[in-house]
Amino acid sequence: MDSRFPSYILVPDKADYVRGKRPQVECILCAIVREDPTVEPMILRRKEGFIVVLNRYPYNPGHLMIFPERHVEEIEELGEEEVKNMFVLVQKSIRLLKEVYSPHGFNVGINQGRAAGASIAHLHVHVVPRYIGELSFIDLTGSRVIVENLKTSYEKLKPKAEIVL
Repeated sequence: MDSRFPSYILVPDKADYVRGKRPQVECILCAIVREDPTVEPMILRRKEGFIVVLNRYPYNPGHLMIFPERHVEEIEELGEEEVKNMFVLVQKSIRLLKEVYSPHGFNVGINQGRAAGASIAHLHVHVVPRYIGELSFIDLTGSRVIVENLKTSYEKLKPKAEIVL
């Protein structure tokens, strides 16, 4: 077997999510905040009014999201101190991902509004570890090949998140 390829792959079925097969909650991020039992939270850290979670449909292993605990849809709704706290968590999330995954780079972004690609109407920042020659970013009719199980990612990140974040 080619050593560049893992011995297994996982193809998460995001199609069900896109078609609406998801927890029946008004806002999935607010459901995470209130610890709704119908939503598996994957929380790595709560701090300064924000939560860092593992993305349920990651682009790559370690794809994180940072969002305010209060329901906010647009970044302009945050105060200056909140913006600072959110982006300090972005910075610390990058440190955490460097320590655990040693990526070659990162995509950091906010999709604000449906026209911008936001599928959740609750402000959140994506932090996506990226790699030169990425094998985990393979488009197969709208699905991505992920080379690590979500629970494995969580188990790798959670112990260090308590220290780094």
